[in-house]
Amino acid sequence: MPKYAVIHPREQRSDDILVEGDALELWFTAGWAVLSDTTGVCLAIPSGQGAHIQRVDDDQEPAPQEG
Repeated sequence: MPKYAVIHPREQRSDDILVEGDALELWFTAGWAVLSDTTGVCLAIPSGQGAHIQRVDDDQEPAPQEG
């Protein structure tokens, strides 16, 4: 099951979150990082927010690259 840790800069650390789901996908569009599943968008983070997204499940696949 895909899991992504969303880690914010120090001053926003309380906003850190772990997102997981069977069909969870990470993609990038127009300055946004978007996590979605079969029901739609779960979480969207603007690139200017400074958050880091890291895949943390046991059977990781390479994350998509922006561009």
